[in-house]
Amino acid sequence: MDQFFTAEYNGTPFVMFGWAHLGALAVILLLNLCLYRLRGLSEQTRRRVRIGLAIILWVNEASYHLWNIYYGLWNVQEHLPLHVCSILIWLTGFMLIFKNYTIYEFAFFMGIGGAIQALLTPDIGIYGFPHFRFFQTYISHGLLVTSAVYMTVVEGFRPTWKSLLKVLLVMNLYMVVIFFFNQLIGSNYLYVAHKPVGPTLLDMLPAWPWYLLYIEAIGLVVCLLLYLPFAIKDWKNQHKALLIN
Repeated sequence: MDQFFTAEYNGTPFVMFGWAHLGALAVILLLNLCLYRLRGLSEQTRRRVRIGLAIILWVNEASYHLWNIYYGLWNVQEHLPLHVCSILIWLTGFMLIFKNYTIYEFAFFMGIGGAIQALLTPDIGIYGFPHFRFFQTYISHGLLVTSAVYMTVVEGFRPTWKSLLKVLLVMNLYMVVIFFFNQLIGSNYLYVAHKPVGPTLLDMLPAWPWYLLYIEAIGLVVCLLLYLPFAIKDWKNQHKALLIN
């Protein structure tokens, strides 16, 4: 049991795209595929599902901070809720409970886009399966994706072009603010000061500051790809309306 929680982990280290990693990704994929079965549920039942997801998100994130505090690892340079996924974990809970569309816009584009990157290349160091950090990481980022997909598939929410422009504008302004905040306290929130220490997709990009431009381009492409199904659907509906008229 100690090996499950301890900070001085001597168990099986995390292996990118190893069996445990692929298994976690498969579970998250199956969970999201099963969301279609919830579309016919009553509003009362759907509300219970949303509240349940919100509680799991919040409790899981709180446990991460408590774990770091317990082992004396918590510090303002690393653990303030300033990373995109960290902020969205708390906000997504409110989105689920109150069906807040504004939060949904960010949860859809930044939650899905950012969480998928974190799921593929998680920043968890040596903590492999079955350590607490392994489960905590995949629950938090997996449910970020699931929550946005749930609101889209089950509750009927959808983004618009205005949503896309709003998210891009706000996130760029936020990145500028965080850049100067990092310089002030010596942190690396949003990874705009330097690349993460562990292996991530950013390792494939040029050195600082040039990789920031690539992040901008990649972020735009990811957002456009996420919006593509809705753009195609709108185009088909407009084309069908023209044919009818």
